[in-house]
Amino acid sequence: MMPQQTHPFAEFIKILGKGKRGARPLTQDEAYRAMKMIVNHEVKAEQLGAFLMLMRIKEETPEELAGFVLAVRESLNTPEITVDLDWSSYAGKRRHLPWFLLSVLVLAENNIKIFMHGAKGTTDDRIYTEDALNTLNISAARSFKEVEAQLAQQNFSYLPLHYLSPVLNDIMNLRYLMGLRSPVHTLVRLLNPLNATYTLQGIFHPSYRDVHQHAAQLMGQKNMAVLKGEGGETEKNPDSECLIKSVDNGILTEELWSPLFSRRHLKSDYLDPKQLLNIWQGTTQDEFAQATIIGTMAVALKVMKKVENQQQAQDVARYYWEKRDKQKFL
Repeated sequence: MMPQQTHPFAEFIKILGKGKRGARPLTQDEAYRAMKMIVNHEVKAEQLGAFLMLMRIKEETPEELAGFVLAVRESLNTPEITVDLDWSSYAGKRRHLPWFLLSVLVLAENNIKIFMHGAKGTTDDRIYTEDALNTLNISAARSFKEVEAQLAQQNFSYLPLHYLSPVLNDIMNLRYLMGLRSPVHTLVRLLNPLNATYTLQGIFHPSYRDVHQHAAQLMGQKNMAVLKGEGGETEKNPDSECLIKSVDNGILTEELWSPLFSRRHLKSDYLDPKQLLNIWQGTTQDEFAQATIIGTMAVALKVMKKVENQQQAQDVARYYWEKRDKQKFL
């Protein structure tokens, strides 16, 4: 009986799993080659599970994350569509409603083209972007052709991950089999599939700010920003200090935004997505919601260099909010 050859993907599992003294992180090139095999369906299910969990234990380095993202981006075959801002949305909201969606829609009203990509989870305790958009009668795109049409019509489009990359969507859904997140939950936020001029990302764990920032620089992303968003979404919590780490024209920078309130607001006992429509139309007033919407918009305006400083960002965002078309979603 001929001896079996070692599977090519085993190289990467061995690098990660060779014990406390022998194991090491992947180089950017190794990470790129590993992810390229994964997205091309060239690995066994057992290998994928082992790889994901080994990565989960050690957590991703910027070099690994950059390699993963570059491999995935090559697999997407995206068309050339002009976009100003890439906005990822993968966490879902549990404590508060996704007020950031109203920030995005106001920015879109002011001629900023925003492409959003995300995914729905299966947990009942979170509100996901696609469902919240349905409340506003905004349909998710199902192809890049629809993305292009929606951007032309309303300067905004949301594309679910299962249309953007079915293989990544399948891997993300392994969380319910494994009980743990994987590197895919991190890399999807950095995808910027349409190569937008600016990217804005939200994370939950503060340590990931540095990883995202340095990975973006390694990938040659000239202008990006990452913040610890409320619930892990790209949303500035007005009750908390907010440290934003950026790549500004290729240079690493950071900026601290102060809280807007001296006391923290209590979370609602029940989250009703219809409140998004009520707040937009002005039939309901909510101090926390409005501060979140304006504050998140202000961060985006500052990142995109539409304003010179934080105060100007707040003022312009407030002006945009006050002049919004309140009848749009009737």
